[in-house]
Amino acid sequence: SFILLKSPKTYSSVCILQLFLVSMAFVYFAKAFGGAYMKSSITQIERRFDIPSSLIGVIDGSFEMGNLLVVAFVSYFGAKLHRPRLIGMGVLIMATGCFLTALPHFFQGPYKYETSMSHSTGSNDSVRILPCLSKHNVTDTDETPDHEALKACEKAAGSSMWIYVFLGNMLRGIGETPIMPLGVSYLDDFSAPENTAFYLSCIHTVGILGPMVGFMLGSFLAKVYVDVGFVDLEAITITHKDSRWVGAWWLGFIITGIVMLMSSIPFWFFPKSLPKQRSKEEEETNTELDTVAEQENFIPEQEPNHEEQEKDVSLVELAKDFIPSLKRLFSSSIYSMLILTYLVAVNGFIGMITFKPKYMEQVFGQAASRAIFFIGALNLPAVALGIITGGFLLKHFKWGSVGAARMAIAATCGSFCLLFCQIFIYCDNAEVAGLTVSYQGVPQVSYNKETLVSQCNMGCSCSLKHWDPVCAHNGVTYASPCLAGCQSTTGTSKNMVFNNCTCVGETMTPAVNMSTVLGQCPRDSNCDSSFKIYMALSVIGSFISAVGGTPGYIVLLRSIAPDLKSLALGMQTLIVRTLGGIPPPIYFGALIDQTCLKWGTKQCGGRGACRLYDSNAFRMRFMGLVLGLYFLSNSLWGVLYFKIVKREKKLALRNQAKEEKEEANGAANRATNGHATICVAECPEDKNRESTI
Repeated sequence: SFILLKSPKTYSSVCILQLFLVSMAFVYFAKAFGGAYMKSSITQIERRFDIPSSLIGVIDGSFEMGNLLVVAFVSYFGAKLHRPRLIGMGVLIMATGCFLTALPHFFQGPYKYETSMSHSTGSNDSVRILPCLSKHNVTDTDETPDHEALKACEKAAGSSMWIYVFLGNMLRGIGETPIMPLGVSYLDDFSAPENTAFYLSCIHTVGILGPMVGFMLGSFLAKVYVDVGFVDLEAITITHKDSRWVGAWWLGFIITGIVMLMSSIPFWFFPKSLPKQRSKEEEETNTELDTVAEQENFIPEQEPNHEEQEKDVSLVELAKDFIPSLKRLFSSSIYSMLILTYLVAVNGFIGMITFKPKYMEQVFGQAASRAIFFIGALNLPAVALGIITGGFLLKHFKWGSVGAARMAIAATCGSFCLLFCQIFIYCDNAEVAGLTVSYQGVPQVSYNKETLVSQCNMGCSCSLKHWDPVCAHNGVTYASPCLAGCQSTTGTSKNMVFNNCTCVGETMTPAVNMSTVLGQCPRDSNCDSSFKIYMALSVIGSFISAVGGTPGYIVLLRSIAPDLKSLALGMQTLIVRTLGGIPPPIYFGALIDQTCLKWGTKQCGGRGACRLYDSNAFRMRFMGLVLGLYFLSNSLWGVLYFKIVKREKKLALRNQAKEEKEEANGAANRATNGHATICVAECPEDKNRESTI
């Protein structure tokens, strides 16, 4: 294939365009693979670096920050330069960003999870001690180290290593910039007009396999311990279902970096331009008038010396035309309304997809790996099917701008209705003594440090900072063995059992015995049924929403002039990713942080990642914000549809008047001495050159 690309004159342009289509599909797969894996690793990164959801939102938004730095220049100047090679260069930068993201793992020491049990030196092996520390006091266990000790501890623990993840994700954003605007415009410029929608559907359908594989890889690695190969896994006392567990997040970024390196290779061998494909009607008629009509509506084929003329254009001349081109672009009210509509919709989508695994964990009690698996195995295939269905319907029915807009509106309204139903599907809060229920088993609406202390554990003088949950046989979870009032232990590692727990006997539904086991209690059986209903609604909604994706994109492409296509797509990427990609993870994360009931404690002291949320407050705030954004987006689509219909009516009347005028002129010419005038040129300066028959 590389030999073929090096000698484009020997082979047909159709074959080269098809190879470019395959390469674009592969690079879409690679970039979506990396982006989806980043989303699936959000929880693992949050736990590994002990940071809140608002800060993880900043890290996630750094991808769009990278886009913001270069997207306007790449989209405008890139359209005048060698587009395929710019795409290849961008993918190399993305691969570098993936490797940089994985780098902190090799600089940090072994992960030491938060526990009320002490760690032996250099490993996670727990020392067996009595949980109820009757000879210690609260001030001893909760005291804060001095400033010098804290500084030394933070340096040893590598608490600022998340900056590497931030910078690596930003590099991914910079490298991803040229792929969409330059790749799509390259395809649209040199393909037949009726094939554009189908080509885009093929690219996005193959591209959607990337998120599927990314989420599946994230699900698998979430079950693999972060320091696998470096520590004794038998000594680890937590499982992948625990909120303190950290999977091998770093390994996935190395894999995605290798895939991106492979996908960049073909783009270095494609030509700068190709002859434009003819439509079926042009091939059948093959008349000169059809060629003129083609040149009026689409980009003309390049002459042999066109590329040489294009090389002579300096960057200074291109820069002078930048501001006028922007004015022309945003003078279109339909384009501006489309950007606003996409902006609102992307805010809701990015916020939802970033924290959807956490939502499934907290509201339905699913493990992080299982939540990621369901998104990759159910939601994303539905999205792929929806995208290809939307492209097929457009190609089959040959809908124009109005038909595509009508289809997009129907899809967004249908998905909104299903999303609205999801807010009523939920599970009750997990029963955690002192947090969601009292030690007597009564639900409580307020929480403070005093609620964690009861008569049953008053004599233990437990630390109130640690989160080391244990589960009693009555289904109630306790924040630590000490707070459960446990007096003795048996067993080792994950099989450790805490006996004679005085607080277990105080509940309204006493347990069969007074023992507890490591880990948080699972939700009741009714929660599984609710989760199945939620997933069914989510999958159907994902399919319906994706059906409207390609039609919406076609509306965007058909609302701009051909020479502004690359700039329009680039500005859409700039605006939507700047205001729709950076803020949502931050304000969604800050909103979610407000629902936290129990914060973890960092290795060096201070507040770490959240261990337990109020699931009811989480659901209402999270879903309420998503629904509000999608409702506004649907309203804007309605306004946009009426604008498109109005424009199409004006164009139809204008064309009808033009045809009537041409018919009248033709009849008048035939009536005068049997002569007719034929205009043979389209340029204004050539309109006076006529020949008579």
